[in-house]
Amino acid sequence: MSVSEIAALDKTSLNEQDRLDILDYCMQYYGSDIKRVVLSYVQNEADAEDVTQDVFITVYQKIDQFNQQAQLRSWLYRIAINKSKDHLRSFKQRQQRIRDKLMQSPEKESVETQTPESISVEADENEILLQQIYQLPEKYKEVIVFYYFEQLSILEIAQVLEMKTNTVKARLKRGRDRLRTIIESGGEQRGSKA
Repeated sequence: MSVSEIAALDKTSLNEQDRLDILDYCMQYYGSDIKRVVLSYVQNEADAEDVTQDVFITVYQKIDQFNQQAQLRSWLYRIAINKSKDHLRSFKQRQQRIRDKLMQSPEKESVETQTPESISVEADENEILLQQIYQLPEKYKEVIVFYYFEQLSILEIAQVLEMKTNTVKARLKRGRDRLRTIIESGGEQRGSKA
């Protein structure tokens, strides 16, 4: 099946075999390109594999929405970019970015070399990080949550909290510093003032 044959199909009456043929064509001719695009976003081989699979599942499910005026490759790239961004917005990814940014730590083991024990430890660390964030005074906790978890900009946070952007920047910096101290001290906040 070629791109012109895909475009010529009546999308309203696709049968199972048509969908599978289209999926096979897309995977064969665009699979490595799609994975490369996804990898450029997620920057992790295992995650890129997962997201690429999600892309092709979406292609299979939504092929009837393919617009004949659009290029097939462009449509596939758009799905890949959207899936990659969805992945990056996921809660787990946000937690990992927060930890990396706060600790400026070297790269973790790749997913392929992780053991069940290390995965369990990582899940526990994520929970501990959240608990450590919750130890912060409210004024620091809220800007960290808005910035890292809700992905609001400094300006948006200032509007939501009705304060100046410089105040938000200062609280974000102080909150990071306090969180770093909590993490380095093993999770206990000692004698700090709000």
